[in-house]
Amino acid sequence: MAPPVRYCIPGERLCNLEEGTPGSGTYTRHGYIFSSLAGCMTKSSENGALPVVSVIRETESQLLPDVGAIVTCKVSSINSRFAKVHILYVGSTPLKNSFRGTIRKEDVRATEKDKVEIYKSFRPGDIVLAKVISLGDAQSNYLLTTAENELGVVVAHSESGVQMVPISWCEMQCPKTHTKEFRKVARVQPEFLQT
Repeated sequence: MAPPVRYCIPGERLCNLEEGTPGSGTYTRHGYIFSSLAGCMTKSSENGALPVVSVIRETESQLLPDVGAIVTCKVSSINSRFAKVHILYVGSTPLKNSFRGTIRKEDVRATEKDKVEIYKSFRPGDIVLAKVISLGDAQSNYLLTTAENELGVVVAHSESGVQMVPISWCEMQCPKTHTKEFRKVARVQPEFLQT
C-alpha cells in the first residue's frame, strides 16, 4: 500500500536534516528542511543513503479565458435568445476543465442584428470559434461573440451524423444527403486548420 500523500505549504517544516537531505522545492534553516512550494512532499532514497526530501506541485496551471481571447467551444443548448456553450480551448491550448459561455442573439453577427435567429446560427453539438467579450462570475457565464467573419461554426454534423461542408457564410450542406442547414459559418483562418 502506498504511503499517504502529504500536502504542504511554503514555510512548513518537513523534517530535520538527520532524517533526509533537501531536494527541489525545499530549503534548510536551523537544522530543519522547510517547504518552499505548495505541493506534495516526496521522499526518495538510493543505496541506503539519507532520503532526498522534495516538494512537487502540479506543473500545469489553469489557463483562463480572457477578454479578447479566441476560444473554441461546443454548443450545449439553444433557445430563442442565446446559445449556451462549453469552452474547450483558449487559442490552441486545451482546458483541463471546461467553462460555460453564452452567445447572445445580438452578438452572433455584426450586421442585421435584429434579424438573427439562434436556431439558424447554431445547433447543439456544433464546434464554434468565438471571442470573449466579458468575463463571467460565479453565477453567470463568459459572454462570447461571433460577430466577425473569422468566427462562427467550424464543425457541424447533419441529422444523418455526417460532418457538413460550408457552402456560404450562412449555410452548410451534408455531403451524404445534400440537405442544406443554416449556420453562422466561420471563414476559418489557416492557423486554426489542423491537418
